[in-house]
Amino acid sequence: MASFLYRLGRTAFRKRRWVLLLWVAVVAAVGFKGLTAASGSDDASSMPGIESQKAFDLIGERFPGTAADGASERIVFVAPDGQKVTAAGNREAIEKTVAEAAHGSEVASAVNPFRANSVSKDGSTAYATVTYKVKDLSDGSKKELQKALGEARQAGLTVETGGNALAAQTEAGGVGEAAGVLVAALVLLVTFGSMAAAGLPLLTAIIGVATSMFAILALSSAFGLSSSTGTLATMLGLAVGIDYAMFIVSRYREERGKGHAPQEAAGRATGTAGSAVVFAGLTVVVALAGLSVVGVPMLTTMGLAAAGAVLLSVVIALTLVPALLGFWPNAVLSRRLRRRNRKTGDVDQTHLTTATGTAAPKESRWARFVLCRPLPVLLLSVIGLGVLALPAADLQLGMSGDEAKSTSTTERRAYDALADGFGPGFSGPLTIVVDAQGAPDAAGAVDTIAKKIASTDGVVSVSEPRFNQAGDTAIISATPSTSPTSEETKNLVHTIRGERPGLETATDATFQVTGTTASNIDVAQKMQNALIPYLAVVVGLAFLLLLVVFRSILVPIKAAVGFLLSVLASLGAVVAVFQWGWAADLLGVEQTGPIMSMMPIFLVGIVFGLAMDYQVFLVSRMREAYVHGETPGRAMVTGFGHSSRVVAAAALIMMSVFSGFITAGESMIKMIGFGLAIAVLFDAFVVRMAFVPAVLALLGHRAWWLPRWLDRMLPRVDIEGEALTRSDTPAAQSDEKPRETAGI
Repeated sequence: MASFLYRLGRTAFRKRRWVLLLWVAVVAAVGFKGLTAASGSDDASSMPGIESQKAFDLIGERFPGTAADGASERIVFVAPDGQKVTAAGNREAIEKTVAEAAHGSEVASAVNPFRANSVSKDGSTAYATVTYKVKDLSDGSKKELQKALGEARQAGLTVETGGNALAAQTEAGGVGEAAGVLVAALVLLVTFGSMAAAGLPLLTAIIGVATSMFAILALSSAFGLSSSTGTLATMLGLAVGIDYAMFIVSRYREERGKGHAPQEAAGRATGTAGSAVVFAGLTVVVALAGLSVVGVPMLTTMGLAAAGAVLLSVVIALTLVPALLGFWPNAVLSRRLRRRNRKTGDVDQTHLTTATGTAAPKESRWARFVLCRPLPVLLLSVIGLGVLALPAADLQLGMSGDEAKSTSTTERRAYDALADGFGPGFSGPLTIVVDAQGAPDAAGAVDTIAKKIASTDGVVSVSEPRFNQAGDTAIISATPSTSPTSEETKNLVHTIRGERPGLETATDATFQVTGTTASNIDVAQKMQNALIPYLAVVVGLAFLLLLVVFRSILVPIKAAVGFLLSVLASLGAVVAVFQWGWAADLLGVEQTGPIMSMMPIFLVGIVFGLAMDYQVFLVSRMREAYVHGETPGRAMVTGFGHSSRVVAAAALIMMSVFSGFITAGESMIKMIGFGLAIAVLFDAFVVRMAFVPAVLALLGHRAWWLPRWLDRMLPRVDIEGEALTRSDTPAAQSDEKPRETAGI
């Protein structure tokens, strides 16, 4: 592996103009295809295997046209204080607004609230539902609806709306994402002390993200990729793209500090740090591709798209980065090294490391501290993360809706108005689909089921059954007495489903419960059931991968234990903020509630991949020193001294990028951004900087133990670059000296 990547790095450096032209052509071709491709649909949002999805599919089959995906908007009218919506003036204004909303060419229907019994008992609130023939409204249709709403407001009514007809697309990160990139640039500048060294990883990461996004756009129509797919790919592609390029540049600077010529240094950097990049990238890909075992199409497409972005970042780090180093071989060095190089024609070999690889004392001071006190450091890190993980025991999964949005949004105000006027369960009705094909008396069977559900504790009301054309299937709407995200509503759904066997026996008909509320409950249960199998697949594959990389039994086990500590602690922090409300105001969390159903799966998958990144980059340098003859303790100190500063910088960059997504309007993206940022903090600065060196110090030689029979079976990948050291790469003597840009 190291020898192949060494040759690849030298070739990319030497043929830099061709490599650059090739990447320009790739970006242009993919960009043209992406910009001209048709937009994709969100077909991946289905959740196969759950009852609510089966019921929804049955509705589409028995009630053709009912399950159409056209847009809809619910208009909520609230009368002024002391008045009722049924007053003559208010009623006239409402009916006029609904009539004007129904005139649009894209409108399928607009229901008058006074004819549909859509007025609250106290007469303070009414609502009208407008449905459209299309999913994406034209600007003209939106303006017509807004104009009608404006006239109702002028009449003195409070008018709010909820739905997807007027909903604006939420930005993934906005200003926060840009600020995160700026912080990443500052971290790079402080770490390297060179504008070129700081700018090169940012440039290549942006190229990778742009190419990934263009590819997603090009494939969105064929594979039904949603907007969230691109968000995850952008988030991860930007973070790992910067980190992978930074590791190559850092190792290049180190090799130049040993006195190697530019082309030789690029080859060695690609052969050593590039090997770590390959295996770190593979662990991330394994974690993301493993999302497909959950069985949710949306998770599968998001995971595979993000995995593709990570793979692209790896390829760019191995090819484009050494090519760009060929254009500016000295510009990425520190100012001191460049000044010394101009005066003597040589490089200061003591600035980074010596030729033997001994770490500078300042960089390994903490490692020596851990080496002398491994047990206290280990206990403190484990206990600290364990305490932070305690809130995770109270983890409640669900899906939030308009109630979690800011009170500055009309959707949230519409939700609150409906809850005040019609009860907290009004916004989350349960849809009961009764299949009476096998019943001798379909109407009687539906009536019996409706009465039984209406008598269930927790049900406020049940609508009149609506039959299909064949008369063998009916839809009933049941309104709970509690809010959609409450535990009582979840228990109510289970209670209604628990009544099914007895009703099937009595009526020869069956029913299924669906609707947004029931679907969210089913999805949460599916995510919970899939978490253990997913962990087993991902951890198992990653264990095998790390076994090959480190040729050790205990190091992969230690990596898995450290990951569990960091992911549980980050889950505990997410629960404390988004469910318990600790420091929620600081993060702009308007409403606490259950954690997004997909959040634990996302967090486990992504954090596992990123944790293995740090594991590979940090421990590979320790093993490199051990393989080259140092004692276990000394190898730990040497490897830590070489890589800890770069790993810390990489973690700060990832944290800044992920933190930028906390400003997103979509609560799921906000939660993922916070969870990933806090997980990187725990994993990089507690697990990798304290837990890992403490465990290695305690294990000693046993950390690198591998049975001989297994050693013979495993393929050798030479991630330490041992082949490069043995051969001493005589090609270095004939390196060309690239032409420098003026002023560099």
